[in-house]
Amino acid sequence: MSRSLGDGLAHSLGVSDLPETKIVDLSKHDKFLVIASDGVWEFLDNEMIGNLVWPFYMKNSPELAGHAVVRAAVNSWKENDSVIDDITCVIIFLEVD
Repeated sequence: MSRSLGDGLAHSLGVSDLPETKIVDLSKHDKFLVIASDGVWEFLDNEMIGNLVWPFYMKNSPELAGHAVVRAAVNSWKENDSVIDDITCVIIFLEVD
């Protein structure tokens, strides 16, 4: 599991400090990129995230899209568990030729 980038102490406990990476070829159909921690993906799937982000993409507001994803993740944790995991989200709007 790569969840502690650069964290030597966590690495000594068995948590990898190396990120998981993936190379993806983008097309003109790709509109945005969501980079988020496991606290976001625990209860929200790709379709739910896409539906949250799309209206903000149409308004060119990536910051508000990120806020919407974080709020939805927090609410999902509150509905499903007694604790809340780390929640981090970055939204990047793309212009692919």
